[in-house]
Amino acid sequence: MSQTHKNIIETKNLGKTVPTTDGPLCILSSVDLLIKPGESIAVVGASGSGKSTLLGLLAGLDTPTQGFIKLNGVDLTTVGEDGRAELRNQFVGFVFQSFQLLSGLTALENVMLPLELRGDKNAKVSATQLLERVGLSHRLTHTPMKLSGGEQQRVALARAFVTEPAILFADEPTGNLDSKTGDYIIDLLFQLNQEKKTTLVLVTHDNALATRCQRTIKLEAGRQA
Repeated sequence: MSQTHKNIIETKNLGKTVPTTDGPLCILSSVDLLIKPGESIAVVGASGSGKSTLLGLLAGLDTPTQGFIKLNGVDLTTVGEDGRAELRNQFVGFVFQSFQLLSGLTALENVMLPLELRGDKNAKVSATQLLERVGLSHRLTHTPMKLSGGEQQRVALARAFVTEPAILFADEPTGNLDSKTGDYIIDLLFQLNQEKKTTLVLVTHDNALATRCQRTIKLEAGRQA
C-alpha cells in the first residue's frame, strides 16, 4: 500500500447542485470532513439526504459544484477524470449494494480483475486466498447467476479488498441481505479493516453496522446534522 497522509480524506465546504426543469437542486451543501487512516465512519440519514452523493464525491466518481475534496493529499477538484481514476486504482475499493459483479466472469475472475488491470502476476493466487478467507473456496468457478445474494456480496467484498486499498467505500453493504448474512458481512468488513488498517466509509441504514463504526456522520437534507 502506498504511504498515506495524516488525513486520508479532507473536505471543505463540499457541495453538489444539479440543474432541473424547476431550477437548481441542491443535493449536498457545506460538508466539512477530516477522516484519518484506519478510521471507520458510518454515513447515516434518511433517504434523499445525500448519503450516496457524498460517497460518490469522496471516491472521485462524481465532481462537486462547490468546495474541495482531498483524497490522500490530492485535491480531486484539480485533476481530470483520468487522474481520479488513477487515484481510485491506487487507493480505493468499493462495495456496492447491487454487487456490480461481471456476469460473464466466475467468482475467481471477478476478484482477479482489479489485480490484472494493475499487471499483478500473482492475481490468481491472491484472489483465491481472499475468496477462501470469505468462505467461498467451493465457489471459485461459479458465475454470479449461480451464487446467492450473500455469496455475491462476499465476492464483491473480496474484489474490493484484494488490492489492499487504503480506503474502502461501501454503499449499503448489507442492504440486500438477510440479517444473518448481513451480520457475517459486517464481521468480515471489520476483520479486514483491522488486519489491513483500511479506512472504512460506509453508507448505511443498518444501526448494527453504524454502531460498530468509530464515528457517525449524519446528513439531513444534504447538510451535516
